[in-house]
Amino acid sequence: MSDIKKYDVAVLGAGPGGYPAAIRAAQKGAKVALIETAEVGGTCLNRGCIPSKALIANGELYRQIQKSNEFGIFVEKVSFKYEAMAKRKDEIVSQMRKNVEGLVQSNKITLLSGYGRLISPQEIKIQGKDAQTIFAENIILATGSEPREIQAFPFDQKQILDSTSLLNRTELPKSIIIVGAGVIGCEFASLYNSLGVQVTLLELLPRILPMEAEEISLALTQSFTKRGIQIKTNVNVQSLQTSKNGVEANIGESVKAEIALVAVGRSLNTKDIGLEKAGIVPEKNGIIKVNERMETEVPGIFAVGDIASKWWLAHVATHQGIIAAENATGGNERMHYNAIPSVIFTDPEIGTVGMTLAQAKEMGYSPIVGSYPFQALGKAQASKHTEGFAQVIVDKPTGQILGAQIFGYEATTLIAEMAVAIANELTMESIAETIHAHPTYAELWMESAFVALGTPLHLPPRKRLG
Repeated sequence: MSDIKKYDVAVLGAGPGGYPAAIRAAQKGAKVALIETAEVGGTCLNRGCIPSKALIANGELYRQIQKSNEFGIFVEKVSFKYEAMAKRKDEIVSQMRKNVEGLVQSNKITLLSGYGRLISPQEIKIQGKDAQTIFAENIILATGSEPREIQAFPFDQKQILDSTSLLNRTELPKSIIIVGAGVIGCEFASLYNSLGVQVTLLELLPRILPMEAEEISLALTQSFTKRGIQIKTNVNVQSLQTSKNGVEANIGESVKAEIALVAVGRSLNTKDIGLEKAGIVPEKNGIIKVNERMETEVPGIFAVGDIASKWWLAHVATHQGIIAAENATGGNERMHYNAIPSVIFTDPEIGTVGMTLAQAKEMGYSPIVGSYPFQALGKAQASKHTEGFAQVIVDKPTGQILGAQIFGYEATTLIAEMAVAIANELTMESIAETIHAHPTYAELWMESAFVALGTPLHLPPRKRLG
């Protein structure tokens, strides 16, 4: 034991849950080790959120330029080079990774490169560049997840790809089959469509984005269909066959494309990290059970991110990491999930928080809905972003805001106001009585509040929805 380096807190995994946990623990005065087998920043920064959003920004700009004549701006022979787009994406990721590494160093955190496994409740054995065994009074597990591979159509990463290998491509295909119409599938469908790729979206369930409110799913379906994306729901992909001519999906009929993306969930990185050595027994799906403090059944061991939550979102992992770090350094913080914003970077964008109308009814509330369309906003008309709507779900007896959904331009940013409102248990009157600047997209929430209260300002009078 005398030769083993000792730390107050060791964090296994340097993704969006791990490195914030390490930083917060260091801010609390702890001696911290951060262990990572690949790149600092994890999947989100290197193989997910950031590179995909960089490409999506390219697609959005390209579409705007194509519509420039609607603004009286005439551009001839618009074209793009996808290889240059991919290079820009890589440069952004590289710079952001360096920034995170700088943050880790400036907080005097020891960064250890290698694969870490628990060998006891307070020891981690590291194999790789910084091979060693360390001791920690408290351990935070943040090992994340990877794309799930389906046995019926295994990845070859050339014609049948996961999201990681698709992001690594430097050439656009002429056509693509996307298996799975969840968040990842729909974001890639939107991106590739904006760049002129023929997209076919296949979904086992009755609708795309099956976890979102029905109104959101329907709105995106209509938008995608209008843009030429082929959507097939209620279909079972029995196989994917590759040949020199491309990929063929068997769904009872044949669907062909140049390549295929399989986006049907993720696998948790919990199988080979030594949980049994520490006395932790995960659930059958691999999830590690934690309490409100993000602590496992073993005192002093915490788990955050995908491996410990139904919310597989980077910002949730970050907040969980902060909560875990606070508690690992003597605090007593609790994790709350009533106001988790979910954002989807399709075109138009999607933002949701709290309950849907159906969920509110299931929970026994008496909900009403206030909804307002983008096309009724002066700012939307001026900028020609008129597609979409915002809606709030309100408890009728108390006026408390239970949930909100928005489909339209800048929805991923606009949802923040409702997250604050729900987290602080605000009422619809709180939003209606708050002066919102004009002309802005944020007026959607004020106008939706007026509708929910039965006093619509810029819509004809009508009965409350419920």
